[in-house]
Amino acid sequence: MHYTFVTGATGLLGNNLVRQLLARGCQVKALVRSRAKGEQQFGSLPGLELVVGDMADVDWFAAALHGCDTLFHTAAFFRDNYKGGSHWEQLQKINVLGTQRLLERAYSAGIRRFIHTSSIAVLKGEPGQLIDETCLRDPADADDYYRSKILADQAVLAFLESHPQMHACMVLPGWMWGPGDIGPTSSGQLLNDVVLGRLPGLVPGSFSVVDARDVALAQIAAARQGRRGERYLAAGRHMTMAELVPLLGRVAGVRTPVRPLPVPLLYTLAAVQELYARLTGKPVLLSLATVRLMLQESGRSRFDPSKSEQELDLSFRSLERTISDTLAWYQDHGWLPRQAPAAHSSNRTKQDVTRP
Repeated sequence: MHYTFVTGATGLLGNNLVRQLLARGCQVKALVRSRAKGEQQFGSLPGLELVVGDMADVDWFAAALHGCDTLFHTAAFFRDNYKGGSHWEQLQKINVLGTQRLLERAYSAGIRRFIHTSSIAVLKGEPGQLIDETCLRDPADADDYYRSKILADQAVLAFLESHPQMHACMVLPGWMWGPGDIGPTSSGQLLNDVVLGRLPGLVPGSFSVVDARDVALAQIAAARQGRRGERYLAAGRHMTMAELVPLLGRVAGVRTPVRPLPVPLLYTLAAVQELYARLTGKPVLLSLATVRLMLQESGRSRFDPSKSEQELDLSFRSLERTISDTLAWYQDHGWLPRQAPAAHSSNRTKQDVTRP
């Protein structure tokens, strides 16, 4: 029996990809960092085998790659990079060297089809420009996370050059939203903050918002019909934060802030947050790296999906549906109340509600 292997399986993209593969009758081996988290995310889904391991040590779980014919690589070191401080060593170890080692061990195990989760971070255009897969970002013009994704792509392409029997291509997601976001990622955190009235104002920046389920479908299509060595955008819909936050409020039935936070205040808040995090060990909600990224990338999030639409038959569901489904998932799992609290009047946190 042949399996499909998925790294980062409990993540927002990974868990939705696993579910899509299982729905299509695939047998799936899912890489999880802890069995408890894997069971929390998936329960006991038929056709699923949990593999405990970490991309920081590919050799440790490499034996589980045997018997698989396709590998979807969705794991990456991302969120912690934007919590203050320098994380280049981990970014390089997991995102770059980990991807390289994963390719080597997958090939040795007989896998010949590899779908790499890249990012819109590897692309750059001028503000307002329609960006496609050819608009590659110079690694010198990138923060550490962006550079790690650029170098990971280069590792994939270099491997293809030396291994003509390997088929690999890359899918580039935008800012993903959707159900199953147990992290939560920044999108799930923003939705929770909006519903619970914890957002003090609007932050700058624009984003390309996409449903993780649509990205999962793009990856499955890429495995079937994507061209070797090609990049495929799955970036979704251009939105500014000033457009997105009111939409979240309308779907959730809560009032939302209307005034932008001044940039100097953002920097001050981020600096205080990072100091607090260093003193307490608690995660930072807004880092200096996040503020710099939002300002630098503002207006650079209009992407041209025509290549993916033509070659992968990719389409995007409505953002309203994505937000509604994400909200329902958090409500169903006890993160958010069924009845939204009055805007900006609740001090409840995620710890105040029952999680699964």
